[in-house]
Amino acid sequence: MARIENGRQSADTASIRTISSSRIDDEGSVGSDSEINGFTSDRQTDKYGFIGGAQQHSEASAQDVPPEVLRQREVKWLDMLNHWDKWMIKRFDKVRLRCQKGVPPALRGRAWLYLSGGKVKKEQNQGKFQELDSQPGDPKWVDVIEKDLHRQFPFHEMFVSRGGHGQQDLFRVLKAYTLFRPEEGYCQAQAPIAAVLLMHMPAEDAFWGLVQICEKYLPGYYSPGLEAIQLDGEILNALLRRVSPLAFRHLEKHKIDPILYMTEWFMCAFSRTLPWASVLRVWDMFLCDGVKIILRVGLVLLKCMLGTREKLKACQGQYETMELLRAIEPRYMQEGYLVREILEVPVTAREVEREHHTQLKRWRKNRGELNFKPPPRMHGARLVMLAEPPRRQDLQQNPTIVLEVPQPISQLKKGKEEKKSKKKRSMKKSQPIMEVPNPYPLSIDPPPPPPPTEPPAPPPVRVETAEAVPQTETNSTHQQQEPPTVLPPAKESLLQRSTQSLCSTDQDTYL
Repeated sequence: MARIENGRQSADTASIRTISSSRIDDEGSVGSDSEINGFTSDRQTDKYGFIGGAQQHSEASAQDVPPEVLRQREVKWLDMLNHWDKWMIKRFDKVRLRCQKGVPPALRGRAWLYLSGGKVKKEQNQGKFQELDSQPGDPKWVDVIEKDLHRQFPFHEMFVSRGGHGQQDLFRVLKAYTLFRPEEGYCQAQAPIAAVLLMHMPAEDAFWGLVQICEKYLPGYYSPGLEAIQLDGEILNALLRRVSPLAFRHLEKHKIDPILYMTEWFMCAFSRTLPWASVLRVWDMFLCDGVKIILRVGLVLLKCMLGTREKLKACQGQYETMELLRAIEPRYMQEGYLVREILEVPVTAREVEREHHTQLKRWRKNRGELNFKPPPRMHGARLVMLAEPPRRQDLQQNPTIVLEVPQPISQLKKGKEEKKSKKKRSMKKSQPIMEVPNPYPLSIDPPPPPPPTEPPAPPPVRVETAEAVPQTETNSTHQQQEPPTVLPPAKESLLQRSTQSLCSTDQDTYL
């Protein structure tokens, strides 16, 4: 019996295992060592990083935005991201409209992280990813993850080489999730989800983006038994009855359950089905509006492939119908056409939730209670933010690369001079200025005062009675302190005006 997506077996999901595993394994064969070694270093990549394969960029599958329009959109998105909480609460309709037009490629990684709530989750769990990354992980999940690494986008330059940085980061993200949610473990369909995120953001951001998609946008999709994906298959079938009755009757006639064709579509969020330009546009809208976008994409593809009688003539049985849905015509997956059709499908989040309750009652009536009860699903970025209100610091963008710019030499000299001047000032304040006696005194220079040893004592009170002092003592003191007689100079010079010595630091004079 084939194994289930996440390594468990169940009778209810045998068909899921057969189809999804065979598809993934078949596509994984292109990532073998022999084919990878055939790629040379001069192989040209497209603007998304693909060097070949079905998802390589082509003019027919995408529409290019003029550079001037792209610059304008980048300015608008930067303003939104810098005031994210205000835009999400007061002007969410404008955010939705800009997501429908497409997020600018330069800001797509940051926008996805903000839309999914991964930015807030990351800030509120600082160091958690590093803690999980440092642990060895459960051996049973580690072995399965290592086998799946080379199967994820083998024609993308990030994952083309075995053991390269892309595969290493993918392993880190998936292993960390098995430690973060050990009750769920690892599901094979989580690998392409994580790989798409890694193409646009670092490993830690991709981990929290994966957590938000698994817990808020697609809860229960990757849990044991895959009950949530089966419920959404019934929701898709019920909505198809209203959107395209002809396609619905054809699938009912040949007894083709939704789980047979929509498993990979929904669990991988169409990342392995559509051209890459269309994948990015679908993800822009999906992370903004939730699972209703995934349902709309499925309805558009079913309506295009099975919605007319001419199409149905080519598939008269179950096998032919399944082959038709596996090989969707490229014109229906073209970026511009697909986005227009998605926006025209009349499916709202309220209708999806109403149909979910209906199918859940039917499930409980026929099969009993769910074995795994996932958390409630959030229909879009606004509900995700309202469920976990962020703090202002949670939305601040931290620089990913910090450069220490060296100061110019002039600024360094200026700074050194300021430090020296401050040091001199502190020394002047702390120590009294000592006058150095001039070793070469001039005749006009007064004798240097004696160095102060102690603070001078107040003059004695008996100064007024100086007449009582003997005449001999006063005469001797006057003789000692009396300066020599100065001859009148013929012409006064600058040197003679100065009262400072020649070795003064304030005025340097050289003879």
